Amino acid sequence: MDAPRLRFAPSPTGYLHVGGARTALFNWLLARHQGGAFVLRIEDTDTARSTAEYTAAIFDALRWLGLDWDEGPEVGGPDGPYFQMERLAMYQEAAERLLSAGKAYRCVCQAKTDDPDHVEKCRCADAPVGADAGVPGAIRFRTPHEGRTTVDDLIHGAVSFDNAEIDDFIVLKADGVPTYNFAVVVDDAAMRITRVLRGDDHLSNTPRQVMLYEALGLPQPRFGHIPMILGPDKKRLSKRHGAVSIQAFRDDGYLPEALVNYIARLGWASGDQEIFTRDEMIAAFDLSGVGKSAAVFDYAKLEWLNGDWIRRLGVEEIARRARPYFEARGLIAPGAAEPRLPGVVAALIERSRTLVHLVDQARYFFADDLTWDEAARQELLTPNILPVLEALAGKLGALSEWTVPAIEAAFREQAGESGLKAGQVIQPVRVALTGGKVSPGMFEVAHLLGRERTLRRLGEAIDRLKAPVASS
Repeated sequence: MDAPRLRFAPSPTGYLHVGGARTALFNWLLARHQGGAFVLRIEDTDTARSTAEYTAAIFDALRWLGLDWDEGPEVGGPDGPYFQMERLAMYQEAAERLLSAGKAYRCVCQAKTDDPDHVEKCRCADAPVGADAGVPGAIRFRTPHEGRTTVDDLIHGAVSFDNAEIDDFIVLKADGVPTYNFAVVVDDAAMRITRVLRGDDHLSNTPRQVMLYEALGLPQPRFGHIPMILGPDKKRLSKRHGAVSIQAFRDDGYLPEALVNYIARLGWASGDQEIFTRDEMIAAFDLSGVGKSAAVFDYAKLEWLNGDWIRRLGVEEIARRARPYFEARGLIAPGAAEPRLPGVVAALIERSRTLVHLVDQARYFFADDLTWDEAARQELLTPNILPVLEALAGKLGALSEWTVPAIEAAFREQAGESGLKAGQVIQPVRVALTGGKVSPGMFEVAHLLGRERTLRRLGEAIDRLKAPVASS
């Protein structure tokens, strides 16, 4: 059996969103699993809304997700690149073949109706026009209105449609640009596509496409329609639910490994396994694991999975990937050496859910404009702790070496001298150094902050306690 050929065919009228990314992923996984080809085609016939910016954004999103294509834009193979607006002659030739066979007719009615593509049977079908020079018109398919068209769907099984309910739809507009249903048939046949996986919203288009394959005498691919993705409110996923474009997830600090893993599990399962590497997904992917019901996008689960992937990738890799986020927030100068970064990541990696969350937690390590949690300050930085802080600052300033064990010894010694438990010293200092009550281990924090910044922040806390009126 020949290796399968699958495709992803986005329209460059917007950014790549979760639904489109999952369609691309399922096609890519099946192609890689079966040793076939993954073809990328840009369907840019909506010239009013298609832009080069959106095309570039789609390429960028697919690359970030790691979904490489074998043929299509920027590959430059013998059959690529694929942009529909560069293939108009092919569609026009196919439309002429339908006309010659009596399976289509010219129509001049399109300018006279609000919805020119939706008529059961145009009057032009029985009164052919357009043969005379100067008569503009579209080309409309002559739908066989008797019987039924059955689609043997790879996911849903046999789905039948009553032909009487399908209109004589336009295949080529008066300006020579093909409609969606016509272009995809001509393209998929020319590109030798053997499997078409796409969203459920395209299922109603399929009988029209099957009719066109039959009318043109072209081999048909097998179709599979993937259930939709819903938001937590069980309505179709959209911007109101939060980030949906792939770039937005990247900007929010999600890892491509986690997002691909999560999107793959939206409507597909392989036993009880939740976490998959890319190679594991390729090895396990099969259409028998794709469900028939809509999948619900759970942001909390994605966040949990992303946190797991952060820890799987480890400190050095996460430090490398997080650095651009630190730079974007002005916490690290672009290109500057920052030897503390791996240590900061190591201190925070266990509690980080996204790269942005990691950076937000790490702000006090790098920024000098420390913001204090006022409730924590009032609770823990009280006048009775003032002599403890002053004495501790003296001990820390006198340390011969700035190491975690030496810092810990100074804290514990001060606690013993003050008749306090270690935590009664640590918590006020935590507020003074980080601004809040939650942080990694205090001794590690002080070590990463460095002697100068640690003593300066302790000094600021001491000064505020000495001048409560001025600080209020």
